[in-house]
Amino acid sequence: MLVLTRKPAETIRIGDSVVVKVIKTARGTVKIGIEAPDEVRVIRGELLEAASAPVQPESVVSQMVDHFNVLSDQYPHVA
Repeated sequence: MLVLTRKPAETIRIGDSVVVKVIKTARGTVKIGIEAPDEVRVIRGELLEAASAPVQPESVVSQMVDHFNVLSDQYPHVA
C-alpha cells in the first residue's frame, strides 16, 4: 500500500486517466474528488460490501411477516 500525505488542492494520479484531488480537510475527515473515465467504476467501499453481503432468508421472511401483520391490523376485514 502506498501512503501519501496531501494538502488541499493537491492531487494524486492513478494511471493516465484517474485523478484524485483533496478538496477539503477537517478534523478527522477528508473530502476528495475523483475524476475518472465513464468506463471506470468508482464506488464507496461500504456500498460495495453491503451489496456483496449475503441476504439472510430468515430476515426477509421476518420482514414480510411484520409487513402483513401491519396490513391486517389496519384492515381487519382483509385476512
